[in-house]
Amino acid sequence: METFAEILKYILPSVVVLLAVWYLIKAFLDQEMKKLERLQKSDLQRAALPVRMQAYERLVLLLERMQPAGLLIRVNVPGMNTALFHAALIQAIREEFEHNLSQQLYVSAEAWEMVKAAREEAIRLINSVASKIPQDAPTTELAQQILVQDMEQSQAVTDKAIAFLKKEANERFF
Repeated sequence: METFAEILKYILPSVVVLLAVWYLIKAFLDQEMKKLERLQKSDLQRAALPVRMQAYERLVLLLERMQPAGLLIRVNVPGMNTALFHAALIQAIREEFEHNLSQQLYVSAEAWEMVKAAREEAIRLINSVASKIPQDAPTTELAQQILVQDMEQSQAVTDKAIAFLKKEANERFF
């Protein structure tokens, strides 16, 4: 029994020192790992910043291109009838939107919902006005009525969405 106590007298301090060293090394390595993760995250954010800013820019451009004034001028082709013009307007909005679908990865869900609502509102406005105008009417009549309806809205959904995107971009990046 005495030899066991003698052996324990030498081994026990060694085990305590070993455990203390193991704990210190583990704490140090955990701290270093966290520091490395922070650096990697910082590098990723720095690399992603231009892409995210570009997403906001592209979505604002999309919303601007959906504004009736610019859309009507861009899409109107001489010799079109109202039905073709109506279809071309809707198609232009859908193509612009589909071209920018991937931008939803870089903005908040609320911002993306506002962009979708603006698209739906623009399509609804065009469909609503087109349903009231004869299909053989000149395209200028459809364009004029769309502009009148757009001006009668107190604040267009696209303007609200643009303002929201600007605010969100400023909060996230500046």
